[in-house]
Amino acid sequence: MQWLADQIAAGWQAGVENLGSFGFYAQAGTVVLALLVAWGLTAFLTSRVKILREPPMPGAFHELRNSLHHARILLLPLMAVLVLGVATSIIDNAIGEAWLVRAAQGAALVFFIYRLVRHLVKNEAIVFTLKWVGIPIALLYVVGWLDDVTGHLDGISVDIGNINVSLYAVIRTLLFGIVLFWLGRASSTTGQRVIRTQQLLDVGTREVAAKLFEIGVYVLIFLLLINVMGIDLTALAVFGGALGVGLGFGLQQIASNFISGLIILLDRSITIGDFIELEDGRAGTLRELTMRSATLETFDGKDIMVPNERFITTAFVNWTHNNKKQRYSLHFQVAYNTDLEKLFGIVREIVASHPKVLSGEGVPVAERPDAEIDEFGDSGINILVEFWMEGIDDGDNRVGADLLLMIWTALNANGIEIPFPQREIKILGDAKKT
Repeated sequence: MQWLADQIAAGWQAGVENLGSFGFYAQAGTVVLALLVAWGLTAFLTSRVKILREPPMPGAFHELRNSLHHARILLLPLMAVLVLGVATSIIDNAIGEAWLVRAAQGAALVFFIYRLVRHLVKNEAIVFTLKWVGIPIALLYVVGWLDDVTGHLDGISVDIGNINVSLYAVIRTLLFGIVLFWLGRASSTTGQRVIRTQQLLDVGTREVAAKLFEIGVYVLIFLLLINVMGIDLTALAVFGGALGVGLGFGLQQIASNFISGLIILLDRSITIGDFIELEDGRAGTLRELTMRSATLETFDGKDIMVPNERFITTAFVNWTHNNKKQRYSLHFQVAYNTDLEKLFGIVREIVASHPKVLSGEGVPVAERPDAEIDEFGDSGINILVEFWMEGIDDGDNRVGADLLLMIWTALNANGIEIPFPQREIKILGDAKKT
């Protein structure tokens, strides 16, 4: 605390002494001129660059362009920081001092961080870090104490074997780790969302590009964090080899799912939106495909997490991968005295009237609604009805249930009987004699 008090007193004394000097007024004029230049550059860029001037129209990379448009509020403080940085070097070479210009640059940096936190950052942990760590660091830079504080923290250290760990290194690693992983997550999420909205690419290509982008971002973040920690990457070569062997034995399942995920994305055997039925009978729409597992969403609101390896090593049914059209069948029974020609006409007309059933002259004959005899049963004639539709007959498309009700209503209206089970019993031999 005594060091801090001495620094405050020295700073105050230096400020009072320099207040009436030529250097003070020269720096003040430089600050004003730099701010005017920053304002002029901001106005020029805003008027010349269309994406900054007006909201973007829907189209390719719309979300990214919209984010850049909203980020225009950061342009003025960013220009102020940059121009004041150039002015600091110029005025320092001209008169030998630049404390006031440097202080103005620090204030502009604080304002930039505040704008960034206020308008762009939504993560509470990052907001807290920037407010209570980023702004104080900027203030230390303003008053010129940042180097002294970092040097003081770097002097607080302990030796662990041949490794020297300082308090400054620990704090720096934590802060950069939080910011880097937040930036990585935000960049990954935004990048994947932008890639997946590119309609010029098919779904499989978009998924491959999105996953490779995600992997690349996190590998880059990891390498940057290693560099921040001061670890020599060449020293990790031997450790990396041993780690690879350990991963091969201890994390076989995770590695298998990871490689399976890459294979799935590359061969495009399944894509987002496919309706998939597993070998055990469970089925659902593929909602998400990560590097570890796939998520199938059932029509009753449940999520089925399926390891990627299952899609490589076991059989499954993909209902809608190449053809969204599906054929379905209905079964019912009528009495033996039914006029079948009349029945078939009624059933075909009823089924074709449903709005989601494919019918009409433009539909191939093989895909039009049909009714035929399935087999002769014990109590009546079994009728088979076949129809085609787009999508799966479940969830919002409960076509089968609708058609059964429509057929039941039509049969009743036309006096066609659906028979009850019937049995005929014959007693053989003479009656029992008394």
